[in-house]
Amino acid sequence: MKNLKALLFDLDGTLIDSEYFHYECWNEILKEYQVILIYEDWLKTYAGVSLPDNAKKLLEKYNIQASLPDLISRRENLTLERLKTKDLNLMPHVLEFIEFFHQKGLNLTIVTSSPRQDVEAIFERNGLEKYFSIIITRSEVTKNKLDPECYNLCCKQLNIPKENCIVFEDTIIGVKAALAAGITCFAIQNNKKEHESLNIADQLFLNLREAKDYILEHQALTNGI
Repeated sequence: MKNLKALLFDLDGTLIDSEYFHYECWNEILKEYQVILIYEDWLKTYAGVSLPDNAKKLLEKYNIQASLPDLISRRENLTLERLKTKDLNLMPHVLEFIEFFHQKGLNLTIVTSSPRQDVEAIFERNGLEKYFSIIITRSEVTKNKLDPECYNLCCKQLNIPKENCIVFEDTIIGVKAALAAGITCFAIQNNKKEHESLNIADQLFLNLREAKDYILEHQALTNGI
């Protein structure tokens, strides 16, 4: 790739260390139905999946006596309530990574399966919004990842050829969505147990510092280095 112009980031698990937060939110609701999720199962089965799709999975798997719209609504309300009072840590090397490429003049964007209200609540507390020119959330699309709609929409709004973009994802669902959109995808995953399933990504790194070093070695940036 030459003339790199835009970096497209998944949010949960890629930039924000939020998987355990989402796991706890689900368990807070599911305990009312005598269901307890195991964290390892959460990471393997539910991480990277949109809230509505996870709600449907959980209803069917555990035969929960609740309507899908009600379960989704309760989970969304609980998430927003918790996000307004709880700080979520950044994944390793996130701030140095986005500050560096923002200063180089690249377009940085968010493409997430979370609803816009959650993203706004997160950014209100950590101040990251200023770095991103476009934010695509579940609220702006009709289909969730695995579908490439979110990435196609982001590239359309950027008005930048896909060959000048890189996507950063941490789950197989996100990687497949990016690849289905025809965009180079780098998987960022510090859990080596997940690496085998993520090998379909164009590159695979333990963290964003490794990805930064690779980009600086192999890519030509729009404004130079």
